[in-house]
Amino acid sequence: MTKKPKPAIAERSSWLLRWALEAPSRWLGRRSTIGQDVTGGADGLSYLRHLVRGNRIRRQDAFGQVTPETPPVLLIHGFLGTRGSMFLLERRLVEDGFVVVSFNIGTLNVRDIRRSAFMIHRKIERILAQTPSQKIDILGHSMGGLIGLYYVKKLGGHARVRKLVMMGTPLRGTWVALAGVMTLGLWSTSSWQLLPRSRFLDELAQGPMDPSVEVHTIAAARDWVVPLPTTRLSGANATTVPLGHSSLVVAEEVYRRIVHTLRPPHPDPTGEQPETD
Repeated sequence: MTKKPKPAIAERSSWLLRWALEAPSRWLGRRSTIGQDVTGGADGLSYLRHLVRGNRIRRQDAFGQVTPETPPVLLIHGFLGTRGSMFLLERRLVEDGFVVVSFNIGTLNVRDIRRSAFMIHRKIERILAQTPSQKIDILGHSMGGLIGLYYVKKLGGHARVRKLVMMGTPLRGTWVALAGVMTLGLWSTSSWQLLPRSRFLDELAQGPMDPSVEVHTIAAARDWVVPLPTTRLSGANATTVPLGHSSLVVAEEVYRRIVHTLRPPHPDPTGEQPETD
């Protein structure tokens, strides 16, 4: 008479079999750390390919479509970036009916963040003088988020900005900026300003955010340029995606979150909840 396997042994064998069958997707699937790094690497190549477009991007002005509910969207790229580096994001927004603007803030955006913010301030005033809206939304990638935040907090931008979305922005600095200091430190003030506990970041952290501005942060869990803890801002609506730094302006997943932030779905009058992915 044969003995039946003990329940504990059978359960352990079943678990071990499931573990072995699921290993490929767990290690190599899209949500795995390897899969996330592979996706981030592909997005990084796409980012670089569009970065070389430079700052000579043709913009179609459509300010007649602007309303107080759908203000223009200003894109601000990051350190060593160009307007071209946010080309995919700009194209998607335009195709979805947004009025998008971006500015040339230097060949590779390495100047003093305060100076860039002041330039943004002047250009926003010119843009809004052409529109029926007195507000604008800002999407800032990496250091571009710091430019937008300085404009809002220190240059009176709270009166002009409806929503500020910072994507992978080093609000507490990043040690990766040391590479910029060692290579461009003599010409690039911003590379010093991006270091943790820099005088600029300490100044920026002082004082509260005006409650009239809706602030959002989108951070990437696999971001080796701006680690997740450095993107936190008290009082902001925080979102994390399992991607990398460049993916924040390339990935479709991030884009859907941006659109949901800029145009939240209207509540169903029947009281039913909208379907989600």
